[in-house]
Amino acid sequence: MPKPRHVHAARRRRWRPHRSKWTTPVGAWQIRAEDGAVVKIVLIGKNGQLGQDIARAAAERGHSLLGLAHADVEITDPASIDRAFEEVDADVVINTAAYHRVDEMEDQPSRAFEVNATGVARLAIACRARAWPLAHVSTDYVFSGVLGRPHGESDPTDPLNVYGISKRAGESLLALTTARHWVFRASGLYGVAGASGKGGNFVQTMLRLAREGRPVRVVDDQVLTPTYTVDLAHTILDVVGGAPYGIYHATNAGQCSWYDFARAIFELSELAPDLARQSTSETGVRARRPTFSVLENARLAQIGLDPMRHWREALADYLCAAKSVR
Repeated sequence: MPKPRHVHAARRRRWRPHRSKWTTPVGAWQIRAEDGAVVKIVLIGKNGQLGQDIARAAAERGHSLLGLAHADVEITDPASIDRAFEEVDADVVINTAAYHRVDEMEDQPSRAFEVNATGVARLAIACRARAWPLAHVSTDYVFSGVLGRPHGESDPTDPLNVYGISKRAGESLLALTTARHWVFRASGLYGVAGASGKGGNFVQTMLRLAREGRPVRVVDDQVLTPTYTVDLAHTILDVVGGAPYGIYHATNAGQCSWYDFARAIFELSELAPDLARQSTSETGVRARRPTFSVLENARLAQIGLDPMRHWREALADYLCAAKSVR
């Protein structure tokens, strides 16, 4: 992973750390950024693959971080949010919590909206009351893919499934509740910590199937950009460090089908399973998927951030990192 591109100056606030909650890099309680200011982050969803990489990236930059798991805060419950935020001061709140079982939620739309929309609004209300900006992670599934080209931040949304609709609703409620917000749309996330809510991320699933000697069938009619959570974590921290509020598309560069991604995983891992293409219709999944959900990182380019690297380079780094933690 290349070193962070830059660290923005942090807003200066009086801070009395709550020692039982906050964690900092080893060696000191207050680790200061290059300009001498302590950057304080509240992270919701600390145990997820993106959450864990945000925590590591924050530590590398010398930021202080309070990580909250589902056991610490229920974002659908305002009282739970208030308890979690009690005696806490922050420069920014980052929310990675979501309900993302795409097919399951076709039968549970109320739960999808409770977490992905109402929960986000309740977080936004709590942050607004404390004058804290809120960063929220969203998805490429807010688009149908019918454009057949990379989607920019200003393109109209047209989600195809309950998951995408609930995530778009969360974006809208966030914008209606507080102007001090960022939305990060990403796609095909994978990280060393895995996707605990799904029983492992796509890369882990492919490697497991190959090592078990099972045939692997992967769709070739959905095109996206797989994104390494380490890269997304650093981009999120770059933006919340001082960039304008609003929607940002944040994926690795390039594009591929899920089949192409699986083939690259096996090539880089020197595995040769029985891999074949299939269509989405052959999978029998309940929820409709976008056919082309590649995102254009236009606003990142506009604010002068270095482009996120190609997905294949990121995948190679992920596979090396995953080996080291086995």
